[in-house]
Amino acid sequence: MYIYNEVDQKIVDERVEQFRDQTRRFLAGELSDDQFLALRLMNGLYIQRHAPMLRVAIPYGLISSVQLRKLAHIARTYDKGYGHFTTRTNIQFNWPKLEEVPDILAELAQVQMHAIQTSGNCIRNTTTDPFAGVTPDELEDPRPWCEIIRQWSTLHPEFAYLPRKFKIAVTGSPRDRAASQVHDIGLHLVKNDAGEVGFEVLVGGGLGRTPIIGKQIRPFLAKQDLLSYLEAILRVYNLKGRRDNKYKARIKILVEAMGIDAFREEVEAEWDTIRSSELALTDAEVARVKGFFQPFEYDASAAADTTLQGQLESDEAFRVWYERNTHEHKVAGYRSVVVSLKPQLAPAGDITDLQLEVVADLAEQYSFGEARSTHEQNLVLADVKNADLYAVWQKLAEHNMARPNIGTLTDMIVCPGFDFCALANAKTLNIAEQINQAFDDMDYLYDLGDIRLNMSGCINACGHHHVGNIGILGVDKKGEDWYQITIGGSDREDASLGKVLGKSVAADDVADTLKKILEAYVEQRTDEESFLECVRRVGVDPFKEKVYAVAH
Repeated sequence: MYIYNEVDQKIVDERVEQFRDQTRRFLAGELSDDQFLALRLMNGLYIQRHAPMLRVAIPYGLISSVQLRKLAHIARTYDKGYGHFTTRTNIQFNWPKLEEVPDILAELAQVQMHAIQTSGNCIRNTTTDPFAGVTPDELEDPRPWCEIIRQWSTLHPEFAYLPRKFKIAVTGSPRDRAASQVHDIGLHLVKNDAGEVGFEVLVGGGLGRTPIIGKQIRPFLAKQDLLSYLEAILRVYNLKGRRDNKYKARIKILVEAMGIDAFREEVEAEWDTIRSSELALTDAEVARVKGFFQPFEYDASAAADTTLQGQLESDEAFRVWYERNTHEHKVAGYRSVVVSLKPQLAPAGDITDLQLEVVADLAEQYSFGEARSTHEQNLVLADVKNADLYAVWQKLAEHNMARPNIGTLTDMIVCPGFDFCALANAKTLNIAEQINQAFDDMDYLYDLGDIRLNMSGCINACGHHHVGNIGILGVDKKGEDWYQITIGGSDREDASLGKVLGKSVAADDVADTLKKILEAYVEQRTDEESFLECVRRVGVDPFKEKVYAVAH
């Protein structure tokens, strides 16, 4: 992973002291709420429903065991003993005291972490495939390109005050595990007819009030042109994006208003003026950054291990976990382990201080000292020997992180909702608990196959409900929580937006409604057809009719 140099460390340390003074002045009454607002957002600090919330950056989801232990210490010392992983692969602390936030930032700086650009109208954390660098279906590791983008975008003076927040995702595989098509910019590593590797560039994707799938602006971009082309897109957006209405300020609105062809012309014209500038990436610079992401020294004898097969045959619980919660690795004798942060009795994405330390221990002992956070609110230990899987599973199970539900209905993406967020219209955590209780039969969940259920507490869509195979949106009706359900969405390479099933349902009826939807699916599916495949084959409207028939 990338290691700070002296300049990186100095920037982060100076930002801490700068914010310490700003916080002191605010608490002393020398800065107004409005004056402090922009300053705290620049440092990842929100004021939520009950307390401040601090969002800590985890660039492209990669985190060391040392950093995990620091997060555990912060959760225990400054919060209520836990943190919350988000769909941007960052972590949030929901209960820090305002006066102690500078101290938290200072502690983070000790382990090369910060909260810079985790909020505000700037370029946010660049995300990627949680299996980047180890998945066999990958064309090239996208993480060095994420790091190059991070270094370019951090504290970029021209883009510190964009019309709205801006999100970028990079993938290196034909399988899109980074939801790249619903980002402001999506970058796909591809190979052209000449055999050269470069980027397909998508622009104008996003969720929220106006969900839109990104459009291709360039089918192939040479690697050396990556930053200059990104800069051209951001410049056009910065100049032409709306600032009179924050609900219409995202780049997706600009692209829709202009049309992709006209937008492309503007970008290409801007690009022509900067393409040969210092933004052009040299082979030496690319090699420098790639040097931080070299493959580990894998054990050549790992593939010869024979203990795994016996363990799978003798322990049914382990076999089920292995099938659901591990992922193929490009090196023979290794697997990637998905650490489930979706236990039955805790909010999705939450992790305690003790669990953070357990993951840190496992990472050090079995996965080269690194872990990854995912946009689906889980963690990954990317490099575990087959011979060590049983021990890893036992430790995770001991600490309630081995629920074998990855990819199932209960592997939900869920925003914190009204219980925490000042913007939310409805609660989500109680609905997730209701769903967990209603669907506690794992055999039934496995029979249903892979289903992505996403839930948001408001139209801002932090829970990505628009692209869930089943999406749930909480709405407020005269002071009561109701829930609108959509079906047919996807955030994969076949990205699509879900369509509304019908009228919203009362809070107590959400799980029962899901049961009817799934009964309709079981009646209509063919062979091993997935839920999404079934909905698409049947058509949303005929599928809805079947749901109504089941309901009555």
